[in-house]
Amino acid sequence: MSEILNYIELNWLTVLFALASAALSVLYSKLNKIAKESIQRNNAVGEGVQAILRNEIIEQYNKYKDKKYCPIYGKENVKRLYKPYQNLGGNGVIDKLVEELLEMPTERSDK
Repeated sequence: MSEILNYIELNWLTVLFALASAALSVLYSKLNKIAKESIQRNNAVGEGVQAILRNEIIEQYNKYKDKKYCPIYGKENVKRLYKPYQNLGGNGVIDKLVEELLEMPTERSDK
């Protein structure tokens, strides 16, 4: 036992750095795991929000397509849904629906 204590006494700085290095390695592993889990959760939330926005844009499109017009407030609503949808990486199918919806007249034609 005294040999171990002698060794530690002579090499305390080396032992300290070895222990610190081991502790930092364990800490890094745990933080890396937490970061990966957080990224996965954020991606899942983003995909979920994108799906909800996509669904709402489709609902609005179908609603106004049946009416054959889209009032100004409806167009404004779709624009507000579409911007975050795009920022979340939305695809071209919705682009076409939004374009068609924004080109619709703002009032019924039978007036």
